[in-house]
Amino acid sequence: MPKLKTHKGAAKRFKKTANGKVKRGQSGMRHMLSSKAKKRKRKWGTATLESDAEFRKVNRMIPYQ
Repeated sequence: MPKLKTHKGAAKRFKKTANGKVKRGQSGMRHMLSSKAKKRKRKWGTATLESDAEFRKVNRMIPYQ
């Protein structure tokens, strides 16, 4: 059985937690921030867990992390 290659783009965006879940940053904090509410921007600053729908796909891209 050959080794799996890590998808480098995914490795920079996702991290695995101790329980094996996938943690990711949130989008929407790059530009035009003046028109967005403070509360909204503050919530985007924190990391969140990847949804169950995307978990298998991301997990396959980062097998050894």
